[in-house]
Amino acid sequence: MEDDLDGVVPCSSLAVDSILRVGTAGAIWGLCTSPYDARKQGLKGVAHAAFVARSIGGFGFQCGLVAGIFTATRCGLRRYRKKNDSVNGLIAGAVAGAAVAARTRNWTQVVGTACLVSAFSAAADFSRTI
Repeated sequence: MEDDLDGVVPCSSLAVDSILRVGTAGAIWGLCTSPYDARKQGLKGVAHAAFVARSIGGFGFQCGLVAGIFTATRCGLRRYRKKNDSVNGLIAGAVAGAAVAARTRNWTQVVGTACLVSAFSAAADFSRTI
């Protein structure tokens, strides 16, 4: 869908769209997994509900953050380089992965996450063009 809107819609609008879509998917993932995790930890009542609510918000925020950074970076690179190739996805994946892993302050994890997200992003871009 992004390719149809290339050059027409601003990068910020594409980023907000991906934040909402992927953030919602992350929140649904949190809604599905957090009750199991809360039971596994032995939580009941208000503590259980609070854990589930925090997990839903956390998963939604993290997924939306990665999607927003990735989409804004990829779109910006596409407009700057005036090319729509897998290099944009590779660089945007590295930036998004590094941004999420930066809070750990462990450079090994930052580089590893950046490389992993970058590889998956480039693979997704490559498979989309086939």
